[in-house]
Amino acid sequence: MKLAKPCIDIGVRTHRLDEMLAFWTGEIGLAYDHLLKIGNGVQQHRLDLNGSVFKLNHARSPLPDTPTSGYRELLIASDVDTPEKLTDPDGNAVTLVPRGMLDIQGIGIRLSTRNLAQSCAFFEEVPKARPLAQNRFAWGTSVFLLDGDATQPGGGMEGSGYRYVTVQVYKTDREHQAAVDQGAIEGMAPVTLGSTARISFITDPDNNWIEISQRASLTGDLSTD
Repeated sequence: MKLAKPCIDIGVRTHRLDEMLAFWTGEIGLAYDHLLKIGNGVQQHRLDLNGSVFKLNHARSPLPDTPTSGYRELLIASDVDTPEKLTDPDGNAVTLVPRGMLDIQGIGIRLSTRNLAQSCAFFEEVPKARPLAQNRFAWGTSVFLLDGDATQPGGGMEGSGYRYVTVQVYKTDREHQAAVDQGAIEGMAPVTLGSTARISFITDPDNNWIEISQRASLTGDLSTD
């Protein structure tokens, strides 16, 4: 994929806005950027995360009790000497790590899969992520750490917790079709969101969702060709 921004974003869903904002801005220290109204009772609070965006999607109604996604832990490069493991108010694992640990200069995302060989092939063939070590890949400047301990597919976009990642590209339609041709599963066909972005979703073999976003503030236009 041709990236319009080198850092991958991560999206979390919650109905406990005050507690989650207090944790992520206070204890973790992420700077609040702006609010984006998604619709269907969901508002996205966007926080700066070492060049990535932490998308805190707040649903006014309680979220369904669905299986977790494969996105199990967020690792954040920080000015710490040793890793500091924390848990946010919704139970999401987050670890502050020394800069450069596990090749992480921005963020790392631990992904639990049922079949490591299949998942590694997906990262090499679809996003063309760069292998760093066994079961570890750089997608842009973000690091994905794959574990083979999942016992069931990811629970998709519904429910609380880490639910998807976002890659910013120049042409959503082009990258979406290329990803599907290379073995990704279509989660949602490309759509245009007003004058803000053109987005689509694909999934990996374990039903972990990936948003492909052509954001006007990065690309200058939302044309499809």
